[in-house]
Amino acid sequence: MDGEISKFTIEEKLSCQSLTPQTTVNLLDSVDVFLFDCDGVIWKGDALIDGVSDTLDTLRAMGKKLVFVTNNSTKSRRQYAKKFHSLGISVSEDEIFSSSFAAAMYLKANDFPKEKKVYVIGEEGILEELELAGFTGVGGPEDGKKTAHLKPNSLFEHDKSVGAVVVGLDQYINFYKLQYGTLCIRENPGCLFIATNRDAVGHLTDLQEWPGAGCMVAAICGSTQKEPIVVGKPSTFLMEFLLQKFNIPTSRMCMVGDRLDTDILFGQNAGCRTLLVLSGVTNLSDLQDSSNHIRPEYYTSTLSDIISLFNNYQSSF
Repeated sequence: MDGEISKFTIEEKLSCQSLTPQTTVNLLDSVDVFLFDCDGVIWKGDALIDGVSDTLDTLRAMGKKLVFVTNNSTKSRRQYAKKFHSLGISVSEDEIFSSSFAAAMYLKANDFPKEKKVYVIGEEGILEELELAGFTGVGGPEDGKKTAHLKPNSLFEHDKSVGAVVVGLDQYINFYKLQYGTLCIRENPGCLFIATNRDAVGHLTDLQEWPGAGCMVAAICGSTQKEPIVVGKPSTFLMEFLLQKFNIPTSRMCMVGDRLDTDILFGQNAGCRTLLVLSGVTNLSDLQDSSNHIRPEYYTSTLSDIISLFNNYQSSF
């Protein structure tokens, strides 16, 4: 039925093959919506990966709907649209589903009281999405300038009206933020602990990986002894919004990503087709390692292979 999450068998989840001209055509014929991760798939840092722009243009010309689903919470949808445009790719805000947006939508979907505040261990993307959803966010980059003073007979004060702590990627994380978030979760009755994602690392620049939001989340897990509500991939929370938007069964969607434990698992959990690209954090040896139990339906080197393999198929006739 339209607008439903499809389910695959264990055997289907464990099958994995390299993309070929024939399987590329089969995939394109069976998919109406492509869901793309961004870091490691579309770009690395601020550098566009070769062939991406032409690939997206060709898929649009084929009538495919494109959606960008990113766990990176440092930007809002508006800021991501601006980044796409700066790289020469036209993408609208409503085609972008970020974990910063997911955090705000989770609070809205669960009737979070508007009089309560949200403490943010993260960056501007989360604060902007919270504001757009009608919530009051505090903390963020501003608290990266603050210092926790460890003095005798001194009490670290925190706002008792904070009803949720949202933790995402934060290059300004410090001891002050960790203490503030910890106190809110431990001492404010019913305070929610929300993680945008638990990615261990990410391609924040073009040449190397950097610590991901999972590092910040792990710190708060350790200090509070609590587990968070995860709203980004591999959680299927965002899929509910995608289903409302397109009214297309997930079996006719394909998740394209570079991470097995978030992108590919998200796609599998939602019942999507899955394609792993080896242009980001996962290499072929990671995929083929005997300890890895998350296998995409297909894998290929980079996103532009979709079009080159399709062209190879066309030229064979």
